[in-house]
Amino acid sequence: MLLEATNPFHFIGCAELREILGKRAEDEKALADLLAEVPPGSVYYHTHSFFLRHRFIAGQYPNDFAAWAATQVRDPVLGERLAVIDPFEFGDLEALREEIVSVIDDHLSRLRMIPRVVTGEPFDFMQSHVVEVPTGLAVRTLREFRDALAEVDASAIYFHLMEARVRQGRRESDFSTWIERGLGLPQVAERVRKVNPYVGSLERIRSRLLTLCDEALAQLE
Repeated sequence: MLLEATNPFHFIGCAELREILGKRAEDEKALADLLAEVPPGSVYYHTHSFFLRHRFIAGQYPNDFAAWAATQVRDPVLGERLAVIDPFEFGDLEALREEIVSVIDDHLSRLRMIPRVVTGEPFDFMQSHVVEVPTGLAVRTLREFRDALAEVDASAIYFHLMEARVRQGRRESDFSTWIERGLGLPQVAERVRKVNPYVGSLERIRSRLLTLCDEALAQLE
């Protein structure tokens, strides 16, 4: 028999209101220097919310810094080093900022010349404000949760799985919190908690979450 939560889970989508900061880098040193001074929201925009703008394919370079270094500066070595930085492993945006700057500085210390844009585009720093968009979907059981997850806009997956970690200031998504506290399914919640949002696109994450729900429902029903 499926458990029913007293408090339903409300799916919320989101949209970005983007702001150009007027800070532009044309070489890798300028990238590091400007990154050290931009608001934390810009660090978030170019790393975490990268996934909101690339819902189907995260790509080989899953953050704006790595993609710029590899494709615009044509420095695949730095691109690959930046690509392996998992933003969700850091406790806050300042720690993430320090790591990215450190990687760039270390890379430049090994070179005689500073790589710069020749035929590519400069890097424009931006930040954004995430605006909540109610979906009207509210669920009380794991089955209802699974079915809603299959049809909800991908921005809701981003909002509840990724943005929630920064919003809450802890390594916990809205999904796992509700499944554990609302439905009383700690084992299912732990499996959801272990899904790494940095590996793959939002659609791949959706597919993984649906699989976990299906496996749990097969045991519960």
